[in-house]
Amino acid sequence: MSTEKIILDNIKYRRSVFPVSYIDQDIPDEIIKELLTYANYAPSHKLTQPWFFTVFKGQGLQALADKMAELYRVQTKEEQFLIKKFDNIKEKILKSAAVIAINIAYSGIVPRWEEIAAVGCATQNLWLAAKAKGIGGYWSTPGTLSGMSDFLQLSQNEECLGLFYLGYHHEKEAEGQRKPVEEKIRWIKS
Repeated sequence: MSTEKIILDNIKYRRSVFPVSYIDQDIPDEIIKELLTYANYAPSHKLTQPWFFTVFKGQGLQALADKMAELYRVQTKEEQFLIKKFDNIKEKILKSAAVIAINIAYSGIVPRWEEIAAVGCATQNLWLAAKAKGIGGYWSTPGTLSGMSDFLQLSQNEECLGLFYLGYHHEKEAEGQRKPVEEKIRWIKS
């Protein structure tokens, strides 16, 4: 298979793989560092490189699970609180081989949206690198993220934009369901 086809198929078949599909297999620290090295090659305007990551593994996963579940409990009205959701928050973290907090440090040099877009590019690079290594990934953006600043030791110009769950899995490749690209293109030729 040509390098071109491998790259294009990696983009075409990249999917969210959720923790319920993960198998009990560690992802070595060196592999996670390699994935984040590819994330680090993302483009950013004026080279602000606003992304940074917090990796949770081992007992760190338990600490994250406890924090996220507690944030759900504290931020949810009593009549809306569901013990099943509380337990599910913990379970999906603990089922993962690693969870990476996707963080941003706003530089003030370029518009915020450009730095958010750059972090999105870094996350896509991470996702594609994970896919290439046979590792499933899932980017989650729960409403409780606003309460993570102290836990993640973020400064005032920093923010967590989501949690990226990682795990090996046995799911079959599937092409993404997308509307035809023809519906999304406007041509101007004159």
